[in-house]
Amino acid sequence: MSSTQEEASRDNALIAASAAPGSGPEQRGRSWKGVRALLVRLHFHAGVFVAPFLLVAALTGLAYTFTPQLDQLVYGDQLGVAKVGDATRPLAEQIAAARKSHPEGTLSSVITPPGPEDTTRVVLSLPELGENQRTVFVDPYTAEVKGALTTWYGSTPLTTWLDDLHRNLHLGETGRLYSEVAASWLWVIVAGGLVLWLGRARGQRAKSARGVLLPDRSAGGVRRTRSWHAATGVWLAVGLLGLSATGLTWSHYAGARFGELLNAAKGHAPALVTALPGGTGAGKGEPAGHAGHGTGAGAATADPAAFDAVLTVAREAGLGGRVELTPPADATSAWTVAQDDDLWPVHYDQVAVDAAKGKVTSESRWADYPVLAKLSKLGVQGHMGLLFGIVNQILLALIAVGLISVIVWGYRMWWQRRPTRDGRTAALGKAPARGTWRQLPLPVLIIGVPAVAALGWALPLLGITLIAFLFYDIVFGLYLRRPAA
Repeated sequence: MSSTQEEASRDNALIAASAAPGSGPEQRGRSWKGVRALLVRLHFHAGVFVAPFLLVAALTGLAYTFTPQLDQLVYGDQLGVAKVGDATRPLAEQIAAARKSHPEGTLSSVITPPGPEDTTRVVLSLPELGENQRTVFVDPYTAEVKGALTTWYGSTPLTTWLDDLHRNLHLGETGRLYSEVAASWLWVIVAGGLVLWLGRARGQRAKSARGVLLPDRSAGGVRRTRSWHAATGVWLAVGLLGLSATGLTWSHYAGARFGELLNAAKGHAPALVTALPGGTGAGKGEPAGHAGHGTGAGAATADPAAFDAVLTVAREAGLGGRVELTPPADATSAWTVAQDDDLWPVHYDQVAVDAAKGKVTSESRWADYPVLAKLSKLGVQGHMGLLFGIVNQILLALIAVGLISVIVWGYRMWWQRRPTRDGRTAALGKAPARGTWRQLPLPVLIIGVPAVAALGWALPLLGITLIAFLFYDIVFGLYLRRPAA
């Protein structure tokens, strides 16, 4: 028998010993060894069934990571200027050039260039585009129109396409279920794998940092694959847990639960009051960085010259860098000026401006955000690769490649553990035995059942898929116990 076959046989024996209830006198009844046996089974089945979702999320996320560079490659003529000038033209002149080239729709907002080599964006609302906009790119030094694109809240068509691919595979709300399932189970798989690897030392590896953090290159076969799988997972753990948490905050079902938590903890970002003093306007606007696109009568009749005056007031109020200026929706509302700087240190201040009086009527400052709102905002920006620029992008790419490798090694282990001797052949290794919950200590059951129920409420798709797995497990068990024909 080859060394690889021996290792596969030993590994199957280890799994059977750790997972099968009543496999030996020392394991009969309830004991803390049952916790490990349950983790082995949970990690195996979650890995087998959820890994395809994670693989798709990793591949699409890897493609999305470098959208800033892809945008420059594809849309460089629109996004950048041919030559950096000494002084920029007034916004009114740039808006007039944009409207002359594109008179369709209504003027929604204007976004100032983030850097000296970037163009100004004049955003137009068109009913036929739905939630999309038409963005006209203007050279701020010459007021020359560089082109126009159909955008989605500032994202180019390419970025929007890759974003939809990552979020929902271009399948709409139904497609979002895949990414939420992946994010819901990712932390379970990571946490379970960490517990199993850190508590594995059974004389095979030294109880040292080196034995945990580095693969065992002296081993062969399934043991070598497992060491690469586990050691790489340890290095990726913090990043994967962070991606799971931040991805869930804007998922459909778990995101709604997160919103309820923010409501209960009063953790939402302070909203900007857009109603003019003494008026009867709409009241509160959206948090900084998410200003709405004005489509009311006020936006449609906004004087281009007013953009320069409002920008001057906002600059005096301390809003530097790239800002988005949105005209009021009606005569009783104020202009909104919001910073849109995602690079650390971030700038998300926002002010409401009364253009007629030339003064700020309300403000929302990043410094006043509650801790939960700050963590949520920063987490999302980090998840999207925006927070630390190219460093953030490289880190996300490494995590994605690492996750893909861990998944491939996991399936390889399953194949390597297949029986290959004594006339027994199978395409894959045997799964951990059923019934491990019978080995759990009573305190674990008493605490664990309500805890799992609470997790199922907080992460609905985790709860639903877990129930589905339990149902399948019960039906499969009954099938195995059926009397022979």
